[in-house]
Amino acid sequence: MSKLALVTGATSGIGRAFAERFAADGYDLVIVGRREDRLLEFASEYSQVKVRPVTADLSTEEGIDTVAGYCADEPLDVLVNNAGVAHYMPLADLPAAKARELVNVKVLAPTLLMRAAVGGMRQRGRGSIINVAGMIAFSGPADASVMPRRAVYTGTLAHLVAMSQTLSAELEGTGVRVQVVCPGVVATEFHSSQGLDLSAVPRMSAEDVVTGALRGLELGEVVSAPGVEDYRLLDSVFRADLAAFSGQSPELAGRYRAN
Repeated sequence: MSKLALVTGATSGIGRAFAERFAADGYDLVIVGRREDRLLEFASEYSQVKVRPVTADLSTEEGIDTVAGYCADEPLDVLVNNAGVAHYMPLADLPAAKARELVNVKVLAPTLLMRAAVGGMRQRGRGSIINVAGMIAFSGPADASVMPRRAVYTGTLAHLVAMSQTLSAELEGTGVRVQVVCPGVVATEFHSSQGLDLSAVPRMSAEDVVTGALRGLELGEVVSAPGVEDYRLLDSVFRADLAAFSGQSPELAGRYRAN
């Protein structure tokens, strides 16, 4: 019996690379994107597997509900939440419509798609959820010299990291694996579509991101960082997070008390 993967944002970049890898590995696919022409083109190129194109805009309630229906009704082996928009700009300059679009695509949609998929995966005792975030999720402490500022974008990726870690713990022992993959700058049209020219910046290929994510899944990494050679750097971040969490007390900290 063929395995089945659903990939959002599958028409270009990392999403297309995931879809291509799964097709090469014999998976049937549900591919989701806004551009029907690209979805149909992909389906025609990979006729050796069953490909179901789903045209949906995950910034809308209708689009999220449509794709969540597939997640709930289909026996998914893999769900890849990859769809994204950048909207790199400071919060004060970010139009409300773009802020809403960004939060819907990178927070609300992945949350509801995971919710829809996880019940069936648990019942079947297997499945993998891969959320695509980015190393920008760890850039919050950077000072004002690091530009461009992108508070909402950074916050959505940080949400995916923390949610993936917590969901992985919730699903321990069920046979369902959860991973968040955090690449750096990737050579796709993602940035150029926002009017950013990064052609002079060294960039990882989308195919390498996918290779890193899938190998990280085999290694049991909940947070996969394909461009970080020394994983101890990430381990130190996670240990510091837990140390701060464990260091809380019901007593007011001394620095906040009047002298």
